[in-house]
Amino acid sequence: MLKTDIKLPNQSKAPAFIQAMQWIIAPMSMMESYAKRYGDIFTLCVSPKRTPIVFISNPIALQEILTGDSTKQFSAPGETNVIFATLLGEYSLMSLGGVQHQRQRQLLTPPFHGERMLGYTKIINNLTEEVMNGLEIGRPFSVRDITQAITLRTIMKAVFGLDEGSRARGLEMFVNAITNQLTSVAGVTMLYFPGLRKDWGALSPWGKYLRRRQETDKLLYQEIRERREKADLSKTDILSLLLSATDEAGQPMSDKELRDELLTLLVAGQETTATALAWALYWIHKLPEVKEKLLKEIDSNGACDITTLTKLPYLNAVCCETLRIHPVAMLTLPRVVEKPVKLCGWDLEPGTLLYGSIYLTHQREDLYPEPKKFKPERFLARQFTPYEFLPFGGGVRRCIGAAFALFEMKVALVKILSEYSLTLVDNGEVKPKRRGLVTAPASTINMVVTGRRVSLNTNSVSEASTVK
Repeated sequence: MLKTDIKLPNQSKAPAFIQAMQWIIAPMSMMESYAKRYGDIFTLCVSPKRTPIVFISNPIALQEILTGDSTKQFSAPGETNVIFATLLGEYSLMSLGGVQHQRQRQLLTPPFHGERMLGYTKIINNLTEEVMNGLEIGRPFSVRDITQAITLRTIMKAVFGLDEGSRARGLEMFVNAITNQLTSVAGVTMLYFPGLRKDWGALSPWGKYLRRRQETDKLLYQEIRERREKADLSKTDILSLLLSATDEAGQPMSDKELRDELLTLLVAGQETTATALAWALYWIHKLPEVKEKLLKEIDSNGACDITTLTKLPYLNAVCCETLRIHPVAMLTLPRVVEKPVKLCGWDLEPGTLLYGSIYLTHQREDLYPEPKKFKPERFLARQFTPYEFLPFGGGVRRCIGAAFALFEMKVALVKILSEYSLTLVDNGEVKPKRRGLVTAPASTINMVVTGRRVSLNTNSVSEASTVK
């Protein structure tokens, strides 16, 4: 049970409404402002229920919190994630807690790890090539549009086994529409202020969202029903694996559980990876020394297969630094104090709601000197703990698709950098901003294809040949 009448550390005196609007419009600068004033721990009132939340960015405290999931010192109840339940459904992994969360996590984990994950290599590689080949030499394009196309088509193929047909196109269209609507400032405000979620007809903001979600649901349930009726044990897409999965009691997922998890993968899975991939392409092409070093590493290992290439140290460092400097997720999922505990010098009582600030942790000078600079070498010089570098959260709430997202990012980067010569249209600075419940580039990153590359790990092509 969450409490609101307990003493909290470094609590903001600003009205809750003002704090909530600051959080919606400029969350990162807000956190930096309070961290500069108070240090590793402070309290804000920014949740939809106006519950005070303690923000923490100290790695030692984060370790205690995130490992406390197993010691019952802290809990990660699903009811604290009301925004995700509203957006994705009550059975989404992010909306569940306790035994239900553990059950769903066990059912969802196998497709995203080990040999099954490696089996998606060809899908990612081919879809990246398909999207890139749709570009014209010399014609500018939005990087995010391209990375979103790659990640959404990958999800469609890897999760549903779909790449063509009206249902695949319909799902892509509705998911893009839902994502774009709810990632605007107005969309986020609807999520944070329940009173704005009123259906005043098809033209009203919430009414438009509900109708788009209904159309998405119709397509999802059609696919689930058809796949149940025509079970094919030879299929390896994630939906097929989930349809055949059973829990310890031998029970499979219900249609509603499948729908909520599939929508989570469609909306959250592709959105986050698309953003990370867009940032990576920006930094690689903004900093010539990074691009040169990365291309040299990829080309010198060109005879290797693609899965071996994804293990290259500098490629991994570039991806990690991308996820550090502008983490897509700003916060860990919340925890509730279950037993009295002292964190960062403050005594916290049971019922206190906590968030780990991924963003502030990644900006710590003591961990990452010159944190505003993009320096992949820091990940070659030392190995950071899971409480110093945590782009996918941690503990029982760590993103279940973390390994898949990083793998997809690497495969797509190797394909793009190996075969296509790109350049930024504008080399100016791009800052992060809120995009829905996560972050993204504040302005459009435009690039242009200047030609094809000759690379040892692909068939040689002419530098002057066109992409189309």
